[in-house]
Amino acid sequence: MPHSPSIIPYFSYKDGKAAIAFLTKAFGLSVVQSYDDDNGVLQHAELSHGNGVVMVGTADTAKGSPGVYLVVEDVAAHFETAKTAGALIVYPPEQTEWGTWRYRAKDPEGHEWSFGNYAPSTAAPEWS
Repeated sequence: MPHSPSIIPYFSYKDGKAAIAFLTKAFGLSVVQSYDDDNGVLQHAELSHGNGVVMVGTADTAKGSPGVYLVVEDVAAHFETAKTAGALIVYPPEQTEWGTWRYRAKDPEGHEWSFGNYAPSTAAPEWS
């Protein structure tokens, strides 16, 4: 039965495809979906294990440290609350190429948090 968690860890790697190969072989995760850019570089992937999902991507500045993505209903309102409370905004709300909304902020100790209205699932999307 598909499951859509509301808190999802994410990892950025210098080589996202190599990371997926390792994570599936070594830790038993399963690829739910994966998207490459026009140059064949992994941009975004979702891997499942049991009823959980991990998001993985490729980033030039990857240091191997994880982040957390939280699903929120109203991205703009959530952003305003975070900004008013003093969160350091990494980037303001933006629409993704898939039509969803997201933003990123840092807490007082520098941990990065992502928020968006996209809800990953342990089941592959019907359109993939």
